Amino acid sequence: MVLEEDIVKYALALDNTSVREEQGMKIFSRGERIFLVMEPGTDPLRIQLRCERNLSKTLQGRYESVMESRALGRNGIEVICSGQLEHDEIIDLVRHGYEMSAPEE
Repeated sequence: MVLEEDIVKYALALDNTSVREEQGMKIFSRGERIFLVMEPGTDPLRIQLRCERNLSKTLQGRYESVMESRALGRNGIEVICSGQLEHDEIIDLVRHGYEMSAPEE
């Protein structure tokens, strides 16, 4: 089971990560780019992550709890942590979203 506290702790441990609260959501950014949006207190937990397009399509085809993100649009997925994805998979997706949010050079 994915715990909200685990995701928050992991995300905040990543370099140059900030978090703000807006409209009841926690928004995690790497510099200016959002990589994670969390809806605290939801059961099951709802998170939105920046995600590479092909990976997004694969995950959407495999899991009914993964859909296109409302907040991140084409560059994101929404995951409803209802037990379909394992804890380590969610943490990997948080890392992936963080890496995709690197400043462009």
